[in-house]
Amino acid sequence: MIFASDNWSGAHPAINEALGKHGAGMATAYGASDLDKAVERRFDEIFEREVAVFFVGTGTAANSLALASVNRPGGVVLCHREAHIVEDECGAPEFFTHGARLAPVDGPNGLIDAANLKREIARFKPDHVHAGQPMAVSISQPGEAGTLYDAEAIEAIAAIAHGRGLTLHMDGARFANGLVASGLTPAEMTWKRGVDILSFGATKNGCWCAEAIVVFDPAKASQFPYIRKRSAQLFSKTRFVAAQFMAYFEDGLWLEMAAHSNAMADRLRAGLAASGNARQGWPTRSNEIFAVLKQPVAAALRQAGAVFYDWNAPHGMPDLVGEDETLVRLVTSWSTTPEDVDRFCERLG
Repeated sequence: MIFASDNWSGAHPAINEALGKHGAGMATAYGASDLDKAVERRFDEIFEREVAVFFVGTGTAANSLALASVNRPGGVVLCHREAHIVEDECGAPEFFTHGARLAPVDGPNGLIDAANLKREIARFKPDHVHAGQPMAVSISQPGEAGTLYDAEAIEAIAAIAHGRGLTLHMDGARFANGLVASGLTPAEMTWKRGVDILSFGATKNGCWCAEAIVVFDPAKASQFPYIRKRSAQLFSKTRFVAAQFMAYFEDGLWLEMAAHSNAMADRLRAGLAASGNARQGWPTRSNEIFAVLKQPVAAALRQAGAVFYDWNAPHGMPDLVGEDETLVRLVTSWSTTPEDVDRFCERLG
């Protein structure tokens, strides 16, 4: 009953097999092998256009370097106040951008509200040097609250960003889960809606260590190889990352794993709804659930072997959790089984 994080899950057997298959023999280093080039072409097919792809080791590296690539003097990134780049990356975006600031924008359930974004951007007057200058807007899909932007919301945010000459970045650490839940294609959820740069995550969804930065206009990526090298994210044996992505995309495995993960979350949501000892904090659609439990119930579940994290109530929800309650996050993965979920729900009561 491990619902702590999809980071806890192992690698899918097909991913392990690919690593073994491509681990033998010799191959050109630093991203120049035939396998690397084949995977880059696969990204083109998936996104229905030519893209520039750069492998990195972690989602934090993907987000930080994506933002570093569009930095300006006095740069400011507008993002949700509870975005992962704000809450969980230990200042890495600020470090790799050499001092850019993250400016919080409010919005319900972990999603930027377009009207609030427009208002916050307007605070930065182009002729007011003291405030610095916006350089990007960053959204997460899914967001930190497990919720999703619909296509129209992404378009609205992109229009505001592009109206000020800003790049729109998408943190897609759980990109496949969001994609399956949305019913959109990769192109429809990104560049067709105005996204310029994507942090494409696969590690949480069955890979060992596979993250990529996708730039939808390759002409704007000319400096990225230097940014990646300077940040120590250019692996010599990139074929081991490429091998994971090759297996990940083969026969739609990535979507199959995400669909299973989301289905297990739906099963867990149904169990929570049927229980008298829990309630969802807010509706979610991907593989993250935020539940309010009585503190003794949470303790009993942990005593029975369940693993999950306590979670801070989002801003704007001061009355969500009572004094004798706790808010927890439950995350399913490609390897979560129906039996895992059912055992948890039985003990929940």
